[in-house]
Amino acid sequence: MVGGQDTLTEGAQRSSLTVRPLPGALGAEIGGVDLSTPLDPQTVQSIREIWLQYLVVFFRDQTLGARELAAFARLFGTPMPYPMVTGVPEEPHVIEVLKREDETVNFGGLWHTDTAYLERPPMASLLYALEVPQVGGDTLFANGYQAFDALSPGMQAMLEPLRAVNRSDGAAVSATRAPRSGSLQDRTFQAVHPVVRTHPETGRKVLYVNGAHSVRFVGMTEDESEPLLRWLFAHQSQAPFTARFRWAAGSLAFWDNRAALHYPLNDYHGYRRRMLRIQIEGDRPS
Repeated sequence: MVGGQDTLTEGAQRSSLTVRPLPGALGAEIGGVDLSTPLDPQTVQSIREIWLQYLVVFFRDQTLGARELAAFARLFGTPMPYPMVTGVPEEPHVIEVLKREDETVNFGGLWHTDTAYLERPPMASLLYALEVPQVGGDTLFANGYQAFDALSPGMQAMLEPLRAVNRSDGAAVSATRAPRSGSLQDRTFQAVHPVVRTHPETGRKVLYVNGAHSVRFVGMTEDESEPLLRWLFAHQSQAPFTARFRWAAGSLAFWDNRAALHYPLNDYHGYRRRMLRIQIEGDRPS
């Protein structure tokens, strides 16, 4: 610890980055970097090491547009389009996530991992705040490593051979898109993924189902699958596995979509919240 801030990785110690872990099971704020300017390879590597350790990292007081956000994302991988919404004109991989003052439904407002209904879900997602409400609008994150590790050996052994069907048109997640139906691409996506995946960079096992997209286990009906899935959804979002981030304009969240879930809270009716979002290509879960 240096000056009350964690400098856990060798790369972070060599650079000017500061690392302040969030209270909770994951997440850290990184300071000492301007993301609108070119970053040297050592700084990029340090950020990646911190990100892999904490699953989600946050940057405050940044000044980014869609192009700058995409340029930062490209330092860590190849941006991919979001399949449900058209990108902004200046950068097609970046979408706007907007809740207006007169709306009561927030986009994606439930626990989920992003686009698990794709054969190759994104490695990471980045969300940048342009406008935030005076109160509310925080995002919760959950640690998929800890959710798996906390299961009994018997439950782990039962889940590891299972595969889950993930769909883009689940009733719960579809309800969060209702006010924006005119802007959504009219297509249903489906993919089958392991219930327990192995993270390709850390080698750790992750509980990889989510309440937005996982609808049943392969070889079982939805009715047969529902009791266990409901239990797993509740298990993985328990408070001991979570952390909470309070947004401000100019804040950026960058999370590992392979090991972290997130939940944007919908507690700011009457206020405007406008964000920019981009995601980075991932591999096929295994």
